[in-house]
Order: sequence, then structure tokens, then C-alpha cells
Amino acid sequence: MSRRKIEDRYIRNLTKVAGGNSYVVTIPIEFVRKLKWKARQRLEVTRYQDRIVIRDWKK
Repeated sequence: MSRRKIEDRYIRNLTKVAGGNSYVVTIPIEFVRKLKWKARQRLEVTRYQDRIVIRDWKK
């Protein structure tokens, strides 16, 4: 598999999870590191107009 071009590195595919009703989008590791997110961390997903917003979940 070849590397992505610099201008395409933030373009991601939407993948359907096998046998389910959910979809997956991978997030670039540099974003996860900058936000200090960890594996299995709870995140809040909301829709705002034509965008999806993902942020840390707060009690």
C-alpha cells in the first residue's frame, strides 16, 4: 500500500462495521495525541447542521 499524498492525508473513508448498524471513521493519530485521548475513552458525538462534532464526554 502506498503512502497518501500530503494534501490527501486528512481524507478518510467511511466503513460499515460487519453485521451491524454502525460505521467507523479513523481519526489521524496526530489529532488523538494532541487531544490526549486514550483507547476506549468516552466521546460525545453530535450533529451540527452539515457537520459531525466529536468531543470528550463530560458527566
